Amino acid sequence: MSGPPDLSSAPSAPVSNSTSQALRERHGEHYRWRLLVAVMVGTIASIMSSTVVNVAIPALAHQFHLAQSMAQWVSSGFMVASTVTMLTTPWLLARFGYRATYVGCMVVLMAGGILGGVAQSFPLVLAARVIEGLAAGVLQPIPAIIIMRAFQPHEQGRAISLFTVGVILAPAVGPSVGGLLVDWFGWRSIFFMVIPFCVASIWLARVYVPTSAPGGVAASSDERLDWGGLVLGTVGTLALLDGLVSLREGPPQRAWGLLALAVVCGIAFVGWERRRARRGQAPLMDLRLFAWRPFAMGALVALSYGTALFGSTYLLPVYMQMALGLSASSVGAVMLPAGLVLAGAIALVGRWADTTPASWLVNMGLALLALSFTLMVTIGLQSGLWLLIAFTIIGRIGLGFILPSLNLGAMRGLDRSLLTQGPSAINFIRMLGGAAGVSLCGVALEWRLAVHGATLADNAHPAARLAAFDDVFVMLAALCALAMLAARGLGSHSRLPPTR
Repeated sequence: MSGPPDLSSAPSAPVSNSTSQALRERHGEHYRWRLLVAVMVGTIASIMSSTVVNVAIPALAHQFHLAQSMAQWVSSGFMVASTVTMLTTPWLLARFGYRATYVGCMVVLMAGGILGGVAQSFPLVLAARVIEGLAAGVLQPIPAIIIMRAFQPHEQGRAISLFTVGVILAPAVGPSVGGLLVDWFGWRSIFFMVIPFCVASIWLARVYVPTSAPGGVAASSDERLDWGGLVLGTVGTLALLDGLVSLREGPPQRAWGLLALAVVCGIAFVGWERRRARRGQAPLMDLRLFAWRPFAMGALVALSYGTALFGSTYLLPVYMQMALGLSASSVGAVMLPAGLVLAGAIALVGRWADTTPASWLVNMGLALLALSFTLMVTIGLQSGLWLLIAFTIIGRIGLGFILPSLNLGAMRGLDRSLLTQGPSAINFIRMLGGAAGVSLCGVALEWRLAVHGATLADNAHPAARLAAFDDVFVMLAALCALAMLAARGLGSHSRLPPTR
């Protein structure tokens, strides 16, 4: 991990004025920080498109007369698409280079926002969310790849802190702005929010993002995508999520059949990737990553944590509006101070991450997140708004401990040949947990509503409806507690995985 940053390495192809080396010479020693800010803007756009739309889910359900299980696909459709494409990031970067990959994703993300804003039917809205998810999935691993390659180990915590603070401020302010937009202009305005960020990020990319691939080498057309792995991953992910939804709504045979198909695809995916590695072909996911114990434990944490985090991101706005009767703008007002506190917590923890064991930081964050979910159960229909804000803040402080620490704890010590694969793999696992979390929360909520004899559309039994949400919060707290067991392994040291 010592030695010169890869992004400033001399390229193996003839030097142009847009390679990593040329841009570093042009912009000076601090170029890597400017590059990080440039990709941060695009990531802000992708995260806003992921989270802000949750504020509009009740309005969408009302507009298109959707059941809760169908409305949740506005969130889970995005998650499925982004999960599937995330593993293609290493191939895209090697094939097209940083700039072409990044700009292409921003154009696709902007197209999805425009389509969603003008859509006249729910299938088009869902298609727009899938398009946005496809772009967001490719984008998300890129900043971590840049941080692990361009920054020295003693700078990586600060780099992640800077990046994460900037990214978190977007969803912190986004729900507040988004709630006001929904109340004032309707749900369509949510989709148009990302367009200015997309335009700005494309301009920044032309200034700071290199055309070269990771490691400073030229993009190569010889790279071949692992289509077999991509198909198996896509089919398995869709079968898993559809199977989870079918557990509640479809025939049991269909649900268990889909879940069995997901398991078969998962086993086949592992076998396929091993076969490609034995043949010397580039796999979609390099399984040598999991020979490094901290990475394997970090992947387990990411799976559980992603389920709880994205499930709650979907659940909280619905809970505040449908159980507590708050308006969309009030939901944004509750989330704003929590988001600002989260940004401050990340700035502080990011400095600790360079010197403090990741296992300690991640476990502290998971404990606070579990406490936040547990405290939500104590909120009643007559509780003050300040109590809801306080409990939300506790959870966001927990996230502040986890976000800068998890990737560093999982990937420090990896062989440099695996640094492009590492962020994609761990983000894929986290997003897979997140996509399942959205579906699980929707299924669990429908189940607990039925148990308590209530529905989201029925205002005659508000206490029963609130009790159903409380049950789901307890489930999320239990998931965080389970993740703490795996987080203990982030501090482990073992033999590095072999270099190919």
